[in-house]
Amino acid sequence: MSGYIIGVTGGVASGKSEVTRRFEALGVAVADADIAARTAVAPGSQGLASIVAEFGESVLAGDGSLDRTAMRQRVFNDEAARRRLESIVHPLVRAQLRHECEAATGPYAIAAIPLLAEGGGRAAYPWLQRILVVDVAVEVQRARLIQRDGIDDALAERMITAQASRPQRLAIADDVLVNDGSLELLGEQVAALHRRYRALASQIAV
Repeated sequence: MSGYIIGVTGGVASGKSEVTRRFEALGVAVADADIAARTAVAPGSQGLASIVAEFGESVLAGDGSLDRTAMRQRVFNDEAARRRLESIVHPLVRAQLRHECEAATGPYAIAAIPLLAEGGGRAAYPWLQRILVVDVAVEVQRARLIQRDGIDDALAERMITAQASRPQRLAIADDVLVNDGSLELLGEQVAALHRRYRALASQIAV
């Protein structure tokens, strides 16, 4: 059982996935919010049943799964509908992440939550002991997005501004990993954080 849980977040193209992969390579269990969100609305789940009860069967695909495109279109320009959807999905995701982390072996576990700042921050996740923000300058985000996704500057800018701002993310951070260097440097930073988190976890385990 892991009684010490670290939330990892960061803006688009900050390198969050590479950071969590590095922690996993060190034997740390990582619970992923994106995977938990898919599980929450899988066919046969209570989450999907609640969505259908709220929005109707028009949001279902032919195979009975959630039609994500139809759902996005439904909530895209309807703030009230988006909030109703989030009120169904977000509590399920938070509960799943907490369960996975607390059930993990090892001195600490990680909850990878891309939209942690947007989803209520520390108030929505009071069971996180620390929050690690993977940080890069907006100019680096933009350049990486253009290269990674083959998009133009305008779309990259819209993707960045659709998320919480860099200052908003940094405001909830206990730890900041600046990920604008080499992969070797990233590995060294993750290793240092791993040592620190093991030490912190050992203190509360006593």
